[in-house]
Amino acid sequence: MVLGIVSLMTSIVFVGGAFGVIGLILGVVAMRTAKRTGVGRGISLTGVVMSFLAIAVSVLVAFFMVWYANKTQDCYRPDSLQQYTQCVRQHLAGN
Repeated sequence: MVLGIVSLMTSIVFVGGAFGVIGLILGVVAMRTAKRTGVGRGISLTGVVMSFLAIAVSVLVAFFMVWYANKTQDCYRPDSLQQYTQCVRQHLAGN
């Protein structure tokens, strides 16, 4: 469960995706152990769900960053931050 929480908190910076995969594997193993012993099913289920959410958020962030980079690729050679900001606004507005 702790790895699921950490992965969800760090999923925006892509590290959470890797932690999420590890947490998902460990959570499934814990669920199997909980099924056998009858103890800890809720905690392991929480870890699996949070790890899955971390993976989903990491994938969404990756898609957004690729989309943003593709949409604003002409803006990467400005002379100033103001020109960059203006270029990005124009590209995102569709102009």
